[in-house]
Amino acid sequence: MSHDNVGHADHADSGHGHDQSHGGLGKYLIVGGLLAVLTAISFAAGSSKTIMSTPQLGWTIMIAVSCAKAMLVMLFFMHLIWEANWKYVLTVPASIMSLFLMLMLVPDVGLRTRNYSEERLLRAATPAAADSNSPSEEAEMKEGDTPTDGHKQH
Repeated sequence: MSHDNVGHADHADSGHGHDQSHGGLGKYLIVGGLLAVLTAISFAAGSSKTIMSTPQLGWTIMIAVSCAKAMLVMLFFMHLIWEANWKYVLTVPASIMSLFLMLMLVPDVGLRTRNYSEERLLRAATPAAADSNSPSEEAEMKEGDTPTDGHKQH
C-alpha cells in the first residue's frame, strides 16, 4: 500500500500538470481577447449598411469569422493544439466520410421530385422562387390579368 502512495506522489510531482504544459493563464487570456475581437468584427460586419448592402459579402465575412472563432475554441479550450498527432488519424477520415455522405445526399435531395406521381406533384409545395412575382406582375394581377410566367393560380 505504501508503494501506491509513493507512485501517486511521484506522478503528482512529475510536472504533468495542465498549467505548465499548456502555457498557463496568459495564453487563455490572449485567446479570449482574440475571440472578443473576432466577435466585434462579426457584429460590425452584420451591422454595417455598407457591407450588408451586398448580403453575400456580409454573410461571407461573418461565416469566416465564426470559423476562426470555432478553430480557436477547438485548439485552445479543447486542448487539441497540445494533443499528439493521433488526432488526425481520427478526424481526417471522419471529415472525409462526412463530406462524402453530404455529397452523396445532394442529388437525392435535389432530384426527390423526379419520381413523384401527378397527384403527389399537385400536393407538393411549390418553390418560393416560383411563387414570388415581380412588382409589375403584381400590378397586372391586381388589374385582373393572369401571371405572365405561366404558373397556375391556386
